[in-house]
Amino acid sequence: MRKALIIDDENRTRELIAKMIDSFGFDLETFPIGENVQSGIAAIESLRPDIVFLDIQMPDGTGFDLLKSVQNINFEVVFITAHEEFAIKAIKFSALDYLLKPIDPTELREATEKAMKAIEDKRDEQQFEALQNNIQPTQKKRLVLKTQESVHVVELEEIIRCEADRNYTSFFLNGGKKILVSKTLKDYEILLSSFHFLRVQQSHLINLNFVDRYDKGNGGSVVMKDGSQVPLSPAKRDIFFKILETL
Repeated sequence: MRKALIIDDENRTRELIAKMIDSFGFDLETFPIGENVQSGIAAIESLRPDIVFLDIQMPDGTGFDLLKSVQNINFEVVFITAHEEFAIKAIKFSALDYLLKPIDPTELREATEKAMKAIEDKRDEQQFEALQNNIQPTQKKRLVLKTQESVHVVELEEIIRCEADRNYTSFFLNGGKKILVSKTLKDYEILLSSFHFLRVQQSHLINLNFVDRYDKGNGGSVVMKDGSQVPLSPAKRDIFFKILETL
């Protein structure tokens, strides 16, 4: 039987999560015994869990502090948070999972199922390294892109553009590299919009720092610095030129 450790400073929250997970009928034993960073580290070392549900804000530090102190992260992590917007963005950039308080049973079930399926695939340490970087406001953000074969950690300034292919997204990087991931362009539009990325057409999200010029021919297109041409939707024309003026 797999083991799930629940680390949260609220006893009621720990017990509630354990009770909900137990009701799902998974082959998973719950241990709601970590109440802070210190006791959480001790519980991880003694229990050796397969999944850790980890609160972000605790009296003696954060869930990120706890992970930094653990030598071998050979378990799945699902973060628990109330309203840490910045933390959520850092978690998403690092391709990790989280739950918002109050815990929704359906979302908890989905997160638990996802974590159990992922246990067999060893969690890549690069994701946690990227996370520690992404929670620092002054550091350049790193985006974790997971394909079927690999885990890629990409600096935002390497990304020239993204292109939708149904439920997949292709990333075109500086230097000619292309990475295909099984997430929608909408997911990345939400994540990258505050970092000089703009969705200029239904299937195209571009890094405005890589724009070379705008060509008026053929209905109008944006030419990127790698020579690629991206159609510009008439609905996005005004905002495109307005943002370019501020760069």
